[in-house]
This record gives sequence, structure tokens and C-alpha cells, in this order.
Amino acid sequence: MSSPDVVSLLENSKELDRVRKEQEEILSEINKLHKKLQTTPEVVEKPGDTSLARLKVLYTQAKDLSESEASISNLMLSQIDGILPTGPQGQTRRRIEGNEPKRKRVKTESDISRLTATMRHHLEACASLKGEQVAARVTPRNADKDEWFVVKVIHFDKESKEFEVLDEEPGDDEESSGQRQYKLPMGNIIAFPKSNDPSSAPDFPPGKHVLAVYPGTTALYKATVVQGPRRRKTEDYVLEFDDDEEDGSLPQRTVPFHKVVLLPEGHRQ
Repeated sequence: MSSPDVVSLLENSKELDRVRKEQEEILSEINKLHKKLQTTPEVVEKPGDTSLARLKVLYTQAKDLSESEASISNLMLSQIDGILPTGPQGQTRRRIEGNEPKRKRVKTESDISRLTATMRHHLEACASLKGEQVAARVTPRNADKDEWFVVKVIHFDKESKEFEVLDEEPGDDEESSGQRQYKLPMGNIIAFPKSNDPSSAPDFPPGKHVLAVYPGTTALYKATVVQGPRRRKTEDYVLEFDDDEEDGSLPQRTVPFHKVVLLPEGHRQ
């Protein structure tokens, strides 16, 4: 038994633990959405609801994590086979342990065939955002609060399922040094409605929580629609932002319809 082999095995075991922990988080979000859809299936027919789109993203992430788990597990089995002595005991062990990865592999392949059409459509939609401005969460999943900015899509990698985006106006703080680039997963990106195609834009009713670009900035904040029903989809929204001003009041601002998106579930601010 060589120490480098054991060290490598332990490192892979830590990576497997990380993948499984992330799987649990994703599955928890999927279960919440499943419960929501089962309880109120009519919600998907409401204008502006993104439950199904969010579910697609979560399914894709869950599939990727499942593939990673199977890959790491198979690698660890090979490493263990290389460390343990050969013989009847090892052969029996390989036969027993080999069944579980096989079952997982069959399940994974079944999931892939079931999600291929949906994934392909979603990946094409992501690739079509190149050159567009989108809403992007630039903070990691475990951050204390979510920070969203308007960024420009530079590239979308269909293999890694990551966006490369550019923050064209990073701010004027001392730490800023020109434009910043980020690599972000699909779940961190929300496309804005097309300004020249209001028919495709969601219609948020009064009282609806949204994520909107604060006028004069490229930052997005949680806000509530306070305006009455709009006569046309091209009309601006009157929003009450949750970011308090110095006097403690909630600022109301007018925001164009194509700078407003549905507030992501679980948003922290």
C-alpha cells in the first residue's frame, strides 16, 4: 500500500462528500418546487411564473451531479482495487460492490434519455444569449446575501454549462480596477424580456415581488410592484424597492418593463 495512493483516495472521498452535499441541496429545491406544483398546478399558467424554467435548471444540475458522483465512485473503486491485495476475497468484493455503480449508471442513462430534449432546448436558449445583457447573481450559493448585476454574456460553454459574462460597469469603489469577468452556472443567470418584444414579457400584478434594476445603476434589488394594472405591456412599472434610504422609507421608482424579472425563489438580501 503506497501513501500517495491513499492520499489520492482520501481526496476523492472529500470530493464525493462535496458532490453529495450539493446534491442534497439541489434535491431539496426540486422537492420544494414539486410540492408547489402539486399543491397549486395552476401557478404555471400565470403570467410571469418561472417554476418550470427553474425546474429545468435544477434537473440539469441534478443530472450533472449524479454523473459526477458515478464517475468519482468508479474512480475510487479502481483505486481501492489497486490498493487491496488480489485474491478470492478481492474478487468477491468487486462483484458485490460492482452492482451498485451499475444500477446507478442505468438510472443515470435513463434520466439522460428523459431529459435530453429539454436540456437541448435549454442549452440552445442559453447559447443564444451571447452579446445580450442579462441579470446575473455574482455571489456563491452559500453567501450571506445575493448580489445581482446587469452583465453582458461573452460566451456560453455547453460542455461545462457555464456562462462567461462581463460586468461592464463594476462600480467606483477603490478595489475596482476596470471591467470584471465572471464564470457562472446557468442557475445564476436570468434573461431580461426583449425591449422590442413586449408580448414575451411577463405581466407582474400589484403586490408581486420582483428583481429590478435600480434606476441609474447596473445593480438589481428586490422590489414590490405598487402600480395598478398596466394598460399596455410596454408601460413602465412603479416599484417600491426594499433597499432602505437614509430616512428609513422605501424608495419608489419607475422602471422599464424590460428591466424587471421575477424574484428568484430563496433570494437573500
